[in-house]
Amino acid sequence: MPVIENVFAREILDCRGRPTVEACCTLAGGATGVASVPSGASTGSAEAHELRDRDLKRYGGYGCLRAVANVNGEIDAHLHGRDWPTQGDLDRALIALDATPQKSRLGANAILSVSLAFARASAADAELPLWRYFASLIPACVSRLPRLTINLFSGGMHAGGQVEIQDALMVPNAPTVSRALEMAYDVYAAAAKICAQRYNMRLLRADEGGLAPPFPSVEEMLRTTAEAIEQTGHDVAMAIDVASTHFHHAGVYRIGGAERTSLQMIELIQSWVERFPIMSVEDGLAEDDWDHWPALRQMLGNRALTLGDDLLATQTARIRRAIESGAANALLLKVNQCGTLTEAAEAYSLARSAGWNVTLSVRSGDTEDSWSADLAVGWGADHFKGGSITQSERLAKYNRLLALESAGA
Repeated sequence: MPVIENVFAREILDCRGRPTVEACCTLAGGATGVASVPSGASTGSAEAHELRDRDLKRYGGYGCLRAVANVNGEIDAHLHGRDWPTQGDLDRALIALDATPQKSRLGANAILSVSLAFARASAADAELPLWRYFASLIPACVSRLPRLTINLFSGGMHAGGQVEIQDALMVPNAPTVSRALEMAYDVYAAAAKICAQRYNMRLLRADEGGLAPPFPSVEEMLRTTAEAIEQTGHDVAMAIDVASTHFHHAGVYRIGGAERTSLQMIELIQSWVERFPIMSVEDGLAEDDWDHWPALRQMLGNRALTLGDDLLATQTARIRRAIESGAANALLLKVNQCGTLTEAAEAYSLARSAGWNVTLSVRSGDTEDSWSADLAVGWGADHFKGGSITQSERLAKYNRLLALESAGA
């Protein structure tokens, strides 16, 4: 049984230049695992709490020294010298040690860094590739390579809000990851050329590497996405991350210079789905607009996934409510929204038990750690939402998928 020799954390920088936490876990037998945690820009209120220093004299208050100190102090003292037979045993101990509903005392970033580092160390100790270790955490999981959902254009909180919705994405219909990336490259190149001709702009990129031209409207963003795809001749669908919570105020959606009710917002999304090859709609309504999510789900039917991100926040209670009310049929799984691998596995299993699609997603503030690619394969995610095909923190995940594909995973 794995005995933890020690855990240690340090503050590192994510792709936005903001601090995050990297942890190292060493087992008594010598196996070591190192892992870093991502951070979101568009975050739901139900997410586990990311502990920041709030010292405005240092990194604008985004420092993570308190979270690091919690790993190096209280968490290490609690775990040191004890055996942890399973990932669940370790994660439940961390949850109990924190003893707050959203991990606000020790910080979900501190807890998740240890959860992931222990997973890596345990995989090394068992001489397993990381994806196989992850697969062992899910009963009867069929491991497979996911279909890619790749960021093309960004707005919202990822790109300064030049348009209200957050992302327009491309979803290549390809038999392999390798071919999907080839197709994505062609679409990205076509989109970049359109931006240069139409907006006389160089390749200004948003948080996740997507292009961010000054679109005059959401409609133009979607039209340009479809145009870039059409120019390549490839079989590529579209997906949209509406992130409606961030333009929903006092019961109305403020988009396109107008205020819309929930039903009018659903009608707007319906018009997009009817005119563009959209196969997934993420957060089409706000996170607490529970009364109207079933109507959105009914409207989309089988034409597009009703994908919950802020709505669900990878929290089992919210997923259960969505299942019971018919609010969604797909989970966007982000491990840092719940804070441990075990809780993420519970959320995944609950969604699968309802017959839902699962998309494994990275965050806007990410690092070059590629554990999320292994998780997508080990848990057999339907889709992997990894950002665009630029920037090293994105490419680290895609390159890991290519490695796993060539190895026959």
